[in-house]
Amino acid sequence: MTAPLLALHAVDHVFADGSVALRGCSLALGRGRRHALLGANGAGKTTVLQHLNGLLRPTAGRVLWDGQPVDYGRAGLAALRRRVGLVFQNPDRQLFSALVQEDVSFGPLNLGLDAATVRARVAAALDAVDMADHARRPVHHLSFGQKKRVCIAGVLAMEPDVLLLDEPMAGLDATMQADLALLLDRLAASGVTILLSTHDIDFAYGWADDIHLMAAGRCIASGPAAQLARQGDLLHAAGQRLPLALVLHAHLAAHGVLPAGTAPRSVEAVLDALHALPLAQPARTTT
Repeated sequence: MTAPLLALHAVDHVFADGSVALRGCSLALGRGRRHALLGANGAGKTTVLQHLNGLLRPTAGRVLWDGQPVDYGRAGLAALRRRVGLVFQNPDRQLFSALVQEDVSFGPLNLGLDAATVRARVAAALDAVDMADHARRPVHHLSFGQKKRVCIAGVLAMEPDVLLLDEPMAGLDATMQADLALLLDRLAASGVTILLSTHDIDFAYGWADDIHLMAAGRCIASGPAAQLARQGDLLHAAGQRLPLALVLHAHLAAHGVLPAGTAPRSVEAVLDALHALPLAQPARTTT
């Protein structure tokens, strides 16, 4: 089995006020895979993301990059953050330049790249999030969803190996969510390892390769989405329910409408399976 690219090993984190955020938390990210982190509010999801990016340092335990402990010196953290990008839930925490292209160029400029390389990276990043036409727009004129896209572009311009996103779907309408999911799929297909936190078990079940469940500061379970999403006791412990696609498929299979076996990964796929069934012939009446 391939060693994880980024991992927490028995990490504790206690804030300055004495509140405990993580308790012996262990979690591993497989290379090039799509990961979803689920848990109730206060379970520690955001704290996990901030440890993986080096914004927080463990009180105990270790963060491992490519099998080696993270170096928390200035050079070590700079190297980690070049490889591991974090997109905050609230884009206003991440945007600070006047114009879109200025904000996206901030990271590459800090890497000391030449102007031509920075321009190329900014153009590619904005194109990836469909914001190329907004490069010269003031950031404060953007919608909430557009701001999120610019935040993602700013991280992509650093060309990271790992992309962390804290509740990326929050505040987006259905169309924006679908567009973002397509973008994340393209990034994963290009080899980027993705971890996003979410409260949406239906999205996680349909999108992720792996699911990680958190409760009370611990990762209580990790595994392939198709397997872990069936374990109702673990989902309940993490404040989640069974995915609707699983529930609907089980009900239809129990009534002989759909075959039992591997369940579709979304409600839409269940409906597609129903539409593919042959139409019942109307009963003939005799006179």
